[in-house]
Amino acid sequence: MNPCDKGNVLDQLLTLLTLETIEKNIFRGRSQDLGFGTVFGGQVLGQALAAATSTVDSLCRPHSLHGYFMRPGDPARPIVYTVDCIRNGRSFFTRRVVAVQNGKAVFSMSCSFQRDEPGFDHQETMPDIPGPEEIAPETEGAKRLSGKIAPCFLEKLLSPKPIDIRVVNPVDPLTPKILPPEKYVWFRAIAPMPDDMAIHRHMLAYASDFHLVSTSLYPHGKTYWLPEMQVASLDHAIWFHRGFRMDDWLLYAMKSPSASRGRGLTMGNIFTRTGSLVATVAQEGLIRRLTARNGGNSFSRN
Repeated sequence: MNPCDKGNVLDQLLTLLTLETIEKNIFRGRSQDLGFGTVFGGQVLGQALAAATSTVDSLCRPHSLHGYFMRPGDPARPIVYTVDCIRNGRSFFTRRVVAVQNGKAVFSMSCSFQRDEPGFDHQETMPDIPGPEEIAPETEGAKRLSGKIAPCFLEKLLSPKPIDIRVVNPVDPLTPKILPPEKYVWFRAIAPMPDDMAIHRHMLAYASDFHLVSTSLYPHGKTYWLPEMQVASLDHAIWFHRGFRMDDWLLYAMKSPSASRGRGLTMGNIFTRTGSLVATVAQEGLIRRLTARNGGNSFSRN
């Protein structure tokens, strides 16, 4: 991959996370096709956060968001985001965002912002994990799927990506082994990004949707690639703790404490390379084993 490719594919993602203002508190975002037939949940998370951020003062930063995925999005159509300014306080600001496509809500989110202030400080310790230089990029694992999956799908997997993702303990997606329900992933943007920290938070929201649901499948020896599985994100929450940059390495440490009734819950902590805990994520996903009775197979990339 040459530097021009890197710049182009990262610029495309930054453009994706930049919304068009249609009317006051109403925005429109383009959609992206990652090759899975539906809009990637991280796209909607990042765009919804961008919409909410556009309605608050630049000195306010998001400290938490809670969203629900309600319908699969069509990657061939844009998404419209309406923001309800619930409350403007002296320290905290609350927003509600609804993402609409084809006249129906596909996602809803509550988001709270806070003005910076000093306070008590403690955090969980970063796990002792091999650094990103010791881990192969995710695309290297995709190359081993040559001849095992459709060429058009393999081409999507091997195409240049705006985020370099390196899974510390990957599984073979077609013949997975049973493993403990935990996963460690290094990730960062493939090229330097603008200094606007809001853009870094929007991209973190985008990237936070990768790998969560699949972690809950580790102890069952399943992946979303298998035809008998129906996998999709159901809800998603992020708590932002400290500053970070998406063009520096971040470690995503994920664990799944529970799976039951067709749902898997995964929690994740995101650390900087130096060990600062910058965000905590929680997501519950649909992990349904299909039968002849419920039929069909649909999934999102996780």
